[in-house]
Amino acid sequence: MNISTGKGSIPLIVVVAIMSISAIVSLPGLAISPILSDLDTIFPDASRLEVEMLESLPSLMIIPFMLLAGRWSVRMSKMRLLIIGTSIFLISGVGCILSRTLVELIITSSLIGVGAGIIIPLSTGIVVDYFTGDRRVRMLGISSAVNNLTLVVATLAVGYLADANWHLAFVVYLLPAVTLLLVPALRHTPPKPEPNDGAQHRQTTLNRGVIVGLMLFYFAITYCSLVVTFNTSYIVADAHLDTELSDSVIAIFFLAIMAPGFVLNAIIRKLGRWVNMWSLMTMGVGLIVMSLHHATPLSLCVGALLAGVGYGVMQPIIYDKAATNAPPHLATLALAIVMAINYLAILLAPFIIEAFAELFGDSTPTFAFLTNALITLVLAFAAVLFAPHSRVLGSDD
Repeated sequence: MNISTGKGSIPLIVVVAIMSISAIVSLPGLAISPILSDLDTIFPDASRLEVEMLESLPSLMIIPFMLLAGRWSVRMSKMRLLIIGTSIFLISGVGCILSRTLVELIITSSLIGVGAGIIIPLSTGIVVDYFTGDRRVRMLGISSAVNNLTLVVATLAVGYLADANWHLAFVVYLLPAVTLLLVPALRHTPPKPEPNDGAQHRQTTLNRGVIVGLMLFYFAITYCSLVVTFNTSYIVADAHLDTELSDSVIAIFFLAIMAPGFVLNAIIRKLGRWVNMWSLMTMGVGLIVMSLHHATPLSLCVGALLAGVGYGVMQPIIYDKAATNAPPHLATLALAIVMAINYLAILLAPFIIEAFAELFGDSTPTFAFLTNALITLVLAFAAVLFAPHSRVLGSDD
């Protein structure tokens, strides 16, 4: 079975190989989360600094190596980079399983951040190399969907595995072995050049204005969406609901991010240049619904669904715009620069939420949701004003 790419067609196994890359980029940090509360028991002599390093250092390693991988992709074979990145990830995953001390776990987890940082821009850069036009947008949507679906499934699996034995939680870090097994399929069917009339050929270098705009836009919507993952548990506690509800709401949020990826082209055709405006409004309304004073399981689930769908539409569109505002040989670099902002937002979001709370003297989770909803709706209003003329907020055509 062959899949159309806009440049011809490729075997299904090549598409599976490309999607396997998207599946592993959501894994870093997953295995750490369920054992954080038990670190005092697992490692009774652990210092606070060591615990903080285990939480933050792997994520900090991702950002510089994403940018380095983007730069290396200009001069080095992407297949070579992919093999290096997945090998580092896999070997480090084995190291996590075998770790017996917290220092060993910090080192191996940090190396996973190095491997993941190399792989992350390739997960979209290789999609851009193989596909073009509407088929590229569709495949970027599916890539995002696979990423978020893996995140949900792996999170559930890690929780069960960690309950049995904390070492087993790191088994999910062996998934890169699948990608390594599929690399020969990619090598056997290299991507065809971008057509002469392709959007990327209108650029001779990075369109810095658009790239910076996409970075700021991506940072803003990622920060606004993260209030769902960071503050839902507090909303649930304040409403005196079952504490397990927060896990279900967050799972719905990630599934909602995933869903638009499978029908992204249809959504873009329907909404056209206003796709970001409607997505921002959907996301903003979702955050408002979640902030209602008398929160119920239904309102939280509906709000998470709306917020996730809005974000899930915009994310792959941002990736496509980053790629089409760079010439083919610089597309992965452009993606690396824009995608790094996502991880920067994840690192900074708790501090920004706290800063807003201190500035306005309101540390309630409801205030955090309303603040981020307001930012999202202001962006939606900006899209109303600028979408007809902006490649960032409107159409890139």
